[in-house]
Amino acid sequence: MNLLPKYAEEFSQVDYWNAFFRKRGKKNFEWYILYGEYPELRSIFLKYINVKDDVLIVGCGSSTVSMCLHDSGYRNITNIDISHIVIKQMRDINATTRPKLSFLHMDATQMTFADDVFNVVLDKGTLDALMPDTKEETISNVNRYFKEITRILRNCGRYICISLLQEHILKELLSYFPNNGFMFRIVRCHEAEERARLEDGNSIPIFAIIATKTTNLSQTVLEIALADAPPKRLSSINDIISAILSVQQSAFIFNILQKRSVADIGEISLNLDSPSNKHPCFTIYILDQLKRHLSKTYAAFIVPQGKETDWLFSSKEGRQQVLKSSQCDRLAIVTLCREHKFESWDVVKSEIRECILSLAPEGLIDKNDIPFLSLGTDIGIRKTCIEGESKLSGPFIVEEIERDGNEFRRLIFLNNPYVVQSEARLKQAKSRRGKMKKVVDPGFLACDHHIYMSIGTSAVINSKESDEIMVVGLGGGGLCTFLYNCFPKLRITAVELDEEMLKIATDFFGLILDNRMKVEIADGIQVIKDSASNDKKYKAILFDIDSKDTTVGMSCPPKQFLEMPVIESVVKCLASDGLFILNLVSRDESIKKTVKNDLKSIFHSLACYSVQNEVNEVIICSLNEIDDIEWKHILQKAVSVLIEQMSTRKLLNDTKMFELSTLMESLHVEC
Repeated sequence: MNLLPKYAEEFSQVDYWNAFFRKRGKKNFEWYILYGEYPELRSIFLKYINVKDDVLIVGCGSSTVSMCLHDSGYRNITNIDISHIVIKQMRDINATTRPKLSFLHMDATQMTFADDVFNVVLDKGTLDALMPDTKEETISNVNRYFKEITRILRNCGRYICISLLQEHILKELLSYFPNNGFMFRIVRCHEAEERARLEDGNSIPIFAIIATKTTNLSQTVLEIALADAPPKRLSSINDIISAILSVQQSAFIFNILQKRSVADIGEISLNLDSPSNKHPCFTIYILDQLKRHLSKTYAAFIVPQGKETDWLFSSKEGRQQVLKSSQCDRLAIVTLCREHKFESWDVVKSEIRECILSLAPEGLIDKNDIPFLSLGTDIGIRKTCIEGESKLSGPFIVEEIERDGNEFRRLIFLNNPYVVQSEARLKQAKSRRGKMKKVVDPGFLACDHHIYMSIGTSAVINSKESDEIMVVGLGGGGLCTFLYNCFPKLRITAVELDEEMLKIATDFFGLILDNRMKVEIADGIQVIKDSASNDKKYKAILFDIDSKDTTVGMSCPPKQFLEMPVIESVVKCLASDGLFILNLVSRDESIKKTVKNDLKSIFHSLACYSVQNEVNEVIICSLNEIDDIEWKHILQKAVSVLIEQMSTRKLLNDTKMFELSTLMESLHVEC
């Protein structure tokens, strides 16, 4: 027998409810699947209803709530309902055992009580039944109901409403009660949700609205308690709406994820935040194995602060490797967002535990024993050096982290927080006064593509001569600083459009400006054209420029830098044996092929390095005919020279960085 209405609006119709209770007879019907029973709502009732309060339960139906309250010591309880049938049924049930429990046939929108007679009006699902839609007649009816509540409540009295808080209902509550002198609070009913989840698999969030009638309220009071924590004061109605919608949308997603695998789409990601936070606290990636065991396994992997930009955790391919290594059917990879403060491993686990449980797949034997994995129990450390904003690149942060026993300083643009724009390793050095201080290690190259660009530079310059190169794209200056310190006679002209980057490079990343290291704040294309017009020659021109346009399928360089007139100007600026060295970043193979074909139409040979575990490809272009064997010989010699220079200059800390066999494996030549 189907007891649920076919259409939502039936919930507000008298005939529906009379028919409903006739079908049920004297059988008790409790909407626990949607709203919970007394045991799950008890903590809410005990907190907001005093034993001596005069309590009115509107739309009581056949609920056991009033009986349970009575049996818990509450005596001043009146129940009303629009259905005379259920009122008679409830009177008959309680006539002997609870003779003082009052049941009245009454319409909650037209109550006959005197003014100011109740301390509490309790509504469990009645508002949801009264407001199935936003039709004019419905809104008018609901406003009559709200006015009646306001009329019969005493000062400091409370309207307690258990609701699923559909968006139109939430907005109507917020448009009425805060504007009519009520303090307004929303509390999430976790215990009611848990029972519904266990018994019916339902994951719809359930809320308790507590609207407290006041006089002379000097300001609007809006509070929310969505987690197991004290309520938080919010500043606007929109903040409340946003928070509730976020909870509901998350619950919908959790419900789907419990029932299905995401292996076919690779992964999904969720941002976790709290209403008082402007930014997310955590990002969680959910991944499933293609082949799952009958007895499912599930774990959460917490990424320490500072490691979230590593390839393993910042790329889909890397996260798939983590999933494979974990050998779990489902893995939740949790990254700690930099805007949130994290106290300890245990605090992080407690903050995300409820969400991790909600994401557990169906069929998991023990949901209370989900392992938390990491690289240890250290959540890592981030120290902010400076926060700022670039007119060209938006907000940025320079921060210091600890990783693998070393300290690193890095620049990150917050509109792309999982990409490290520039990174420097820090080391201890003595100051002139003999005190130890942190300085940038000039022999460290954070980006693998900078290794290959340095090899290309080493291949074309004479370390004993004052050769000159141009680097278009300064960033934090890591590549320029390395080449400057590696080749003591090399002259470098760096071109950077963003003046803020020059300040960051000199103040935080060890860039030195002198007669060998110059930076022009200008448009790189215009500088190249001007140099070509002035017959200025360079041994090498390096393009290492990020693109701000994500729609073209190429994130480095901007597409206009690869237009034929620009490349022709580059050629005019190169010495006869000079090299053009390009950092190309694109996941689109057709774009990469087009770029290489365009370059081959001007240059006679190309040597290409595909950077392992990265999208980058470094393309070294020569105007001369160089075959495969000769390219390998030239680049092997360049590596040897580079290592020798680093050793002489005491910059060589990591010989593996320039291991010949590894470097040659990733080389291919296109003539």
